[in-house]
Amino acid sequence: MFDSCIERYMVYKVETIGDAYMVSGGVPDKISMHAEEVSRMAIELLSLASQFVIPHTSSSKSLALRIGLHSGSVCAGVVGTKMPRYCLFGDTVNTASRMESNGAAFKIHISETTAKILKPSGMFHIEDRGSIQIKGKGEMKTSWLLGCRESTKSHYLTDANGEERTKSNLHVLFS
Repeated sequence: MFDSCIERYMVYKVETIGDAYMVSGGVPDKISMHAEEVSRMAIELLSLASQFVIPHTSSSKSLALRIGLHSGSVCAGVVGTKMPRYCLFGDTVNTASRMESNGAAFKIHISETTAKILKPSGMFHIEDRGSIQIKGKGEMKTSWLLGCRESTKSHYLTDANGEERTKSNLHVLFS
């Protein structure tokens, strides 16, 4: 489900660790609309996850994602000789992870930096969350990315009526 969604956007799946995905936009291939691509992908992933029912659970739990987005520069390189992997490092990666961990299920938590990139297009529905304490960063202004206006139709994320959910994490970053 995630991989097929990700393939529809100009983003790169860097790695999967446990229940966390790391996706980037603008690396390794530069694109001018990287923030928009990653944001639209995150919105679609939330929509898909809310419809997905986890099989073999007693109460038919559906998947709950918590997504964090941040933009900035990263250090990238191939690590390893036996099993080489493309890896991203730096403060942008850490901040994206903090956005995810300080977010909420069924929500896309974005940094002020990301919000400033997305707002001028008028394409995204963003709600200020205010300043919150972020471990290792101090106080940061953050927002919720609630949806995307695409051509003639609007796509807004909705919460799934408070049912019990199984949580998964998505660290998303772009530079």
